[in-house]
Amino acid sequence: MRAAGPNGGGIRIGQRLRAARQQRSLSLEQVARLTGLTKGFLSQVERDLASPSVASLLAICDAVGLPIGALFQPAQTDLVTAENRAPINFGGDRVTEFLLTPSGERRLQVIESHIEPGGGSGDGLYSLPADAEFVHVLAGRLEIEVDGTHYRLTAGDSLTFSARAPHCWRNPSPHEVAHVIWVLVPSPW
Repeated sequence: MRAAGPNGGGIRIGQRLRAARQQRSLSLEQVARLTGLTKGFLSQVERDLASPSVASLLAICDAVGLPIGALFQPAQTDLVTAENRAPINFGGDRVTEFLLTPSGERRLQVIESHIEPGGGSGDGLYSLPADAEFVHVLAGRLEIEVDGTHYRLTAGDSLTFSARAPHCWRNPSPHEVAHVIWVLVPSPW
């Protein structure tokens, strides 16, 4: 998911987060108070030296008034080819993700994830401003917790749940990458 930074994947989000914070005339200390994160960690995120969990990234975006969709590279057409799919930085650890729908698409959002062994959404549960979330495991395994219920999915398994329910996920495998498709309806961004 980040081309530079700690996890080596897609896009750098730090500059966008810093610009949004500065546009609202917020100090790192103020954002730290709003999010419950440390000032040092926020500084590292803004310099693309640390990768926040999904929950932390959502909290940071909320604090600086930035829709998380603003972090994605916009697609120019309705067609998203394999070579032009946008790498996204949605947070988490050891995750490479691509936006498969155009960034302006509001009816739904589809994300492809490659989750390294032990990788996942990070510490903490999070929820999304969408009605439904669907996950399908193409390869590997995925453990997901939704509103206190734990699921273990393997290749070919799917799960549909309320995106507003607190949830988190991870690849429990010590060796195998999990290849997963996520669908959010409607697009939260």
